Amino acid sequence: MRVTLLGTGDTTGTPTVGCGCDTCVTARERGVSRSRFSVHVANERTGESLLVDFSPDFRQQFLAADVPLPDAGLVTHIHFDHLDGLGNVYRLVDGLPVHAPAETDPATDESVAETIRRKYDYLEDRIGVHARDPFEPFETCGFEVRFVPVDHPPLVCYGVVVEDPETGAKLSLTGDTSYDVPERSREALAGADLLLADAIVPAALCEHHPIGGRHEGPDGVPRTFGTKHMTREGALALADELDPDRTRLVHLAHYYPADEAFEEPLAVDGEVYEL
Repeated sequence: MRVTLLGTGDTTGTPTVGCGCDTCVTARERGVSRSRFSVHVANERTGESLLVDFSPDFRQQFLAADVPLPDAGLVTHIHFDHLDGLGNVYRLVDGLPVHAPAETDPATDESVAETIRRKYDYLEDRIGVHARDPFEPFETCGFEVRFVPVDHPPLVCYGVVVEDPETGAKLSLTGDTSYDVPERSREALAGADLLLADAIVPAALCEHHPIGGRHEGPDGVPRTFGTKHMTREGALALADELDPDRTRLVHLAHYYPADEAFEEPLAVDGEVYEL
């Protein structure tokens, strides 16, 4: 399993357009990027590849990483920075299976799969949308894949577990989530070779959020920024519990102070891992 981090940033990415903050300036000086979130997972046994989330930066990500176009895709939730890149597949692929959760979201009265079918009806001759029940494994690109519910109000959102049944390699992604990941999902995500964990900002920045932070640890440090995303400290606490071989923090905002923004284990675009 070859994992390429195509996009490791949040909604605006780093550098953010029009921003002259120290972190964005440093990113430009170093020539590094955190574009909107997306992960490419290649099965080197079968020659197939799977894309987790369709970033609006799809075109530039694939050109920069020089990875093959996907043979299948997953969508974790319907926020634009994870879905709107799907339109890029027009004229690039033919018959692309797109797997998405089947659970109806009370906030939208439709599932992620149904939203994709409605929003991208013009791609019906290019993609096939497959609705998948949470926790139920399915096969794609030679991998066994599961969507696992996480906590990203007000919308339903899912983490992902990708396993190679032949080699035992395991990739876990938390998806966009607060620290309040359900116990059953934690069990599914645990023990990965590589964990990609949402960590939008350091906990110290919770004082700048209108509602502060939540899910404080024993030391009083917030593990959730507002209600939707883990802090760096929350993501690391979750990683300690899940016990992966390696953790990379993703979905990172440009609000990290410049002297912290590129420290381990914060990821940048283009990182590659062989599992």
